[in-house]
Amino acid sequence: MIKVMFVCHGNICRSPMAEFVLKDMVKKRGTADKFLIASSATSTEETGNPVHRGTVKKLAEFNISTAGKYAVQLKKSDYDKYDYFLGMDSRNVANMNYILGADPDNKIHKLLTFANRSDDIADPWYTGNFDETYEDVVEGCEGFLKFLENQR
Repeated sequence: MIKVMFVCHGNICRSPMAEFVLKDMVKKRGTADKFLIASSATSTEETGNPVHRGTVKKLAEFNISTAGKYAVQLKKSDYDKYDYFLGMDSRNVANMNYILGADPDNKIHKLLTFANRSDDIADPWYTGNFDETYEDVVEGCEGFLKFLENQR
């Protein structure tokens, strides 16, 4: 089983978007049973809050539900539970390293590196642009799945 944790600042916009996009992708490919996919935050600001209405609205356009998802914070103990920690931006990656206590097994990555991009996924909390965020998330998730296929 491939265990993936998406991470952003608050776990209400980008990381849950990535979590549910990837869940939808693997379901459509018939490989959902080979994955454990979750998301979390580097901060505690939104802990317990539901997914942001902008993310919910954007994903609903593709019949993707986020029902039952509430923000949680990344914990040091998660390091041993997951194979990949995929951050939405460079600051998330730095904070993941801090929370997880480094990355001896090279599990921490920025999501867009799997799309051969070095830029960050913009935070729609600030930009208001959930369309752009969605496009970047899809590109990153598709790249990640191609990466996994090439690992076999």
